[in-house]
Amino acid sequence: MSTSRPDPELVRRMCGAITHRGPDGAGFHSDEHAALGMQRLAIIDVASGDQPVYSEDGRIVAVFNGEIYNFAELRRELVAKGHILRSEGDSECLVHLYEEFGVDLVHRLRGMFAFAIWDRDRRRLVLARDRVGKKPLYWRSDHSSIRFASELKALATDPDMSREVNPVALHHYLTYLYVPAPWSIYQGTYKLSPGHVLTWEDGRVTVSPYWRFDSTPRHVADEQSEEERLRELLLEATRIRMVSERPIGAFLSGGIDSSAVVAAMAMQHGEPVRTFSIGFTDKRYDERHWARLVAQRYGTEHRELVITPDLLDILPKITWHFDEPFADSSAIPSFYVAWLSRQHVTVALNGDGGDECFGGYNRYTLAAGSGRIPVLPRALAGIPLRVGGFFAEKGAPGTVTRRLGRVLQFTAEPPARRYALMMSAFTGEGKHALYGDEFRTQLAGVDSYNLLEEAYRESRADTDLGRLMDVDVNSYLPGDLLVKVDISTMANSLEARSPFLDHHLMEWAAGLPLQLKVHEGQTKRLLKRAVAPWLPQELMNRPKQGFGVPLAMWLRRELRDLAFDMLTDHTARGRGMFRPSAVRGLLQRHQRGADHSVQLWALLQFELWHRAHAVPGAQSPSEVRCSAAQM
Repeated sequence: MSTSRPDPELVRRMCGAITHRGPDGAGFHSDEHAALGMQRLAIIDVASGDQPVYSEDGRIVAVFNGEIYNFAELRRELVAKGHILRSEGDSECLVHLYEEFGVDLVHRLRGMFAFAIWDRDRRRLVLARDRVGKKPLYWRSDHSSIRFASELKALATDPDMSREVNPVALHHYLTYLYVPAPWSIYQGTYKLSPGHVLTWEDGRVTVSPYWRFDSTPRHVADEQSEEERLRELLLEATRIRMVSERPIGAFLSGGIDSSAVVAAMAMQHGEPVRTFSIGFTDKRYDERHWARLVAQRYGTEHRELVITPDLLDILPKITWHFDEPFADSSAIPSFYVAWLSRQHVTVALNGDGGDECFGGYNRYTLAAGSGRIPVLPRALAGIPLRVGGFFAEKGAPGTVTRRLGRVLQFTAEPPARRYALMMSAFTGEGKHALYGDEFRTQLAGVDSYNLLEEAYRESRADTDLGRLMDVDVNSYLPGDLLVKVDISTMANSLEARSPFLDHHLMEWAAGLPLQLKVHEGQTKRLLKRAVAPWLPQELMNRPKQGFGVPLAMWLRRELRDLAFDMLTDHTARGRGMFRPSAVRGLLQRHQRGADHSVQLWALLQFELWHRAHAVPGAQSPSEVRCSAAQM
């Protein structure tokens, strides 16, 4: 599964550029590496779904990535208004919707999308991204021109684009394991944030939001009615995502969310659902038993793949496809399950979004408990903050030592910052100790935790925990989970669809009272009750298990030499970003038993990314090999 160059059939993204040409107009242009006509994965209207698409008079042109699930309804409405549509798919709806509604067309769309519309008469470009951020969109502008793409590597084919690393983006990456929007890893290039529209007109860029997750709670009189409504919404969101001219299946992890989606598919599908699971030889991470229970109940055509620690072949390919540093290690099983699924189907449904919408993470119960820990005055907070950091670093995840350290740290911080600490790979102090002198000076005063604190302040939820769940929808979900799934599936010519991320279902779930989500240590209270009739009872009572990998062990064994070589050789040291002694210290302490796997993985993924992408003509990922260096 390793390659040094992208297969052209796998590059299904859009890229275009517009240059302002004064009063005579402007136009699209593209280069041989990234054609304006998007090579979209053909799922619906395979025969006539080519792009770009045009209005009848050719004044409006659009390119599009994603799927519009309500396109049949939109087509009927447009035809009734007198529009002539030449194809049977969803792309052509965009130009006619723009003629009717202008930029407000985004409010009519139900699905996942990133699109560009050029209005020739107004010399206006409109870029938009779906509400939650399922599809990516990058852009850069020098005022006289603008370039956009749904892959960063497509923009990077322009020799005038800077490959200089944005230090603020890297600073945030080391905290969250991904580069959050609106930053990209490159200076001068940006991501369009989820739920936002960008307009470029006569050289001026305007970016504005059009959707915000609203967690204002509503009154619920009858919980049984809410359970029934949830089942109805999930069935409908699943049904509209099963429309496809290509084979369709589902990822089945063995958790509540993916199992509920498979159940909803089976109840509405005329033939057995094809399901796919990933397993590990390490039983702590292996969920195949639970997936099999659901597969057996619904008679699915079930297939499994066991991942071994022999990762050196897959890492270069993952690095190449992830255009920015990305250090969520669950990208490995995600990539493999996408690869397995693509051998049999072209579309795969998944359970993404269930945790964020219905309160599924164990950290929510921890956050609820931490709310009872009083906040010390700032003048007294220094000692517990330092002592807590010491214990949190020494203890492995899940140990009493780690929990004690977190509790001590929490006494020094308000709720939003406590949550940021939970979500951190490197703390602010950890990054300060890691950086070289010049890099540390550049980033003085830049606080990555402010990103979550701002999202916390903007939430309309009426409790601290509700606001923290809001934070996840606006940060972790689009920045980590959706990036991981989109890139892993698109790299394998597979389209992923997420019923729980239907915005109608999300908006309904957002208004549920908190006690129907997290209550007295129980997560997903309403969701579990709603889908209990669909699923094996044994599955309903099991503790939550994340989609993780035995990373700490791998970094002490099979990946030990790769990590040491890549992080301490002359190439890494020569950049001057990180202090060699600090990096070596992390490696050595991890080998002696402290768990620094998350921090080391973040550094390793940045190093692999930098060698593959940051320098034109640099070493290709397939050439990265591990020598037998010793500690």
